[in-house]
Amino acid sequence: MTPVRRGAHGEGHLTIGAEFDGILAAARAGAPWAFERLYADLAPVVGGYARLQGSQEPEDITSEVFLGVFAGLSSFTGSEQQFRSWIFTIAYRRVTDERRRRSRRPVTMDADLEIVELLGGDAEQDALDLLGERRVHELCAGLSDDQREVILLRVIGDLAVEDVAHIVGKTAGAVKALQRRGLNALRRQLDRVGVSR
Repeated sequence: MTPVRRGAHGEGHLTIGAEFDGILAAARAGAPWAFERLYADLAPVVGGYARLQGSQEPEDITSEVFLGVFAGLSSFTGSEQQFRSWIFTIAYRRVTDERRRRSRRPVTMDADLEIVELLGGDAEQDALDLLGERRVHELCAGLSDDQREVILLRVIGDLAVEDVAHIVGKTAGAVKALQRRGLNALRRQLDRVGVSR
């Protein structure tokens, strides 16, 4: 089945589409293939969201999110977009919990220290990927926490304004304003370094 893309007004990108209800039912029944499909569909974006939120352990956050999701599948009802919103609500809470833990116990190791495991591959592509990821981190660091949260949930999470408002505890109008200010701030950063639109 072809992935479904909805309108450009924040309704979301549904990657499973018409098969979602069957996959969800199979996962509830304990079918490993269904768990794998749900995980493969959303784990990369949940990990990306956690990473761009400054998580020191984005893989751990992703694992915690999906442990919670799979444990709570029997209580979930709704569409694929509602499922995606539910997952990002859990991710938001896990990232927030990690920040709180970090603020109580500051990390003593050097934040610039990176350990990268490379098992072969294309060195040039790996370098370009790393540079791209660093650039995105730099751009996001120039936003306020609220702006970054809203933009990442809207862009990475591909969530509707109303879903983001529910997750972050703000009105839809406040989310729209934060998104607008955040995008303007990103545009100014890109203009300063000469990146064309």
